[in-house]
Amino acid sequence: MSVHDGPEYALWLPFYETRYKALSGETQQLLLTVSAATIDRLLKPIRVAHGRRGLSGTRPGSLLKNHIPIRTDFWDVSQPGFMEADTVAHCGNSLAGNFVWSLTMTDILTTWTEIRATWNKGAQGVIAQIQDIEIRLPFPLLGFDCDNGSEFLNYHLVRYFTDHPSIQSFTRSRPYRKNDNAHVEQKNWSHVRQLFGYDRLEDQQLVELMNDLYANEWSQYQNHFCPSMKLVEKHRVNSKYIKKYSMPTTPYHRVMASDDISQETKKTLKAVHDRLNPFILKQVIEKKLRVIFQPVKVTSNVRQRI
Repeated sequence: MSVHDGPEYALWLPFYETRYKALSGETQQLLLTVSAATIDRLLKPIRVAHGRRGLSGTRPGSLLKNHIPIRTDFWDVSQPGFMEADTVAHCGNSLAGNFVWSLTMTDILTTWTEIRATWNKGAQGVIAQIQDIEIRLPFPLLGFDCDNGSEFLNYHLVRYFTDHPSIQSFTRSRPYRKNDNAHVEQKNWSHVRQLFGYDRLEDQQLVELMNDLYANEWSQYQNHFCPSMKLVEKHRVNSKYIKKYSMPTTPYHRVMASDDISQETKKTLKAVHDRLNPFILKQVIEKKLRVIFQPVKVTSNVRQRI
């Protein structure tokens, strides 16, 4: 069996062997046949030891609830561009005061995800980060679905999407129903919390450093080298739901397989992909994280002395 015949994470093996050492045939065989359940079982003690839950920073925005409709059915996701959005509070143990927020946007069809940091969650700051994400997307933004937080339900965002040349729908989820935004909620954990944890980030200068990481190495690492499964079928049998999932695939490969992406965009995206190495990306990510967390550790030490 070649590495190209195995699971999606097999694409990491050539990079590993180039940077570290060649793997024996037996080791490759084991890696290519290990199940997701076995990996989860091996990692369970680590996840339990480091598990932690954050605070919810969603506060209802009531002014425009009549202007922004609730999404009552599923989008036609036969093409990329329909995205869910949410924010994550880097507030530590308290929502009081000023701190950094992360804005997460994930495409439902391809699972392509982009994240940006913003100081507090004012409307202008959120719109600026949405615009920056749009520039980086390999497809036009067609639909935007969010929760009922005030960072989304405001006149600034309504005006922006009303005048937007490609937006077909601007909708919101039902209040207090996180499953309505299940795609982006999952990315809040895998793309934000696993990177920055639950520390309080209250230095405004961190926003620029975080966005440098989010927009570059972290986006490339997650979208080009981290596969995920997608639900392709769901039906009910008596009292149980039977679900069928696709094989794990990276967002990059889903974009490349889409007929709605131009050949020019695919050519540009492939040129970027061919220059990337996940192990080098990981090293740069760790280096940038050390710079970001240095002032966080200093602040924490000062509080402990007080």
